[in-house]
Amino acid sequence: MQMMQMHEKDMSMMGMDMAMMQECMEACSACEQACTMCSNSMTGESMATCMGRCANTADMTNTMMRLMMRPNGMHKESMMAMLQAMITMCGACAEECMTHAAMSDDCRMCAEACRQCAMACQKMMDSMMGSMAGS
Repeated sequence: MQMMQMHEKDMSMMGMDMAMMQECMEACSACEQACTMCSNSMTGESMATCMGRCANTADMTNTMMRLMMRPNGMHKESMMAMLQAMITMCGACAEECMTHAAMSDDCRMCAEACRQCAMACQKMMDSMMGSMAGS
């Protein structure tokens, strides 16, 4: 957070809520870790969809975090599209993991991390829309 605040003046998208961005990055990090571990624990053909969704979500969350760590390269429309894609992918991953939650604690925890990430991305998106309306 301290590093983000040091670079706040360089941001092309002034008015960004840095605390909310940090919260979103932390949720993305937790989601990436949960999805990676969940994907790694999958075995058997019946788990192929879950494994793939988890792996794809992990990759997307990592990309989302990297975008947020480059404040001087931010582009509002791209960030909004990426946040929307994150919300959609996290929802799809959570839904798939919940189908296995009764038999897999990994899936249950992954689904929760995905839901938390989607909520953080939605809050970030709402904040950005507010700052765009104020500009």
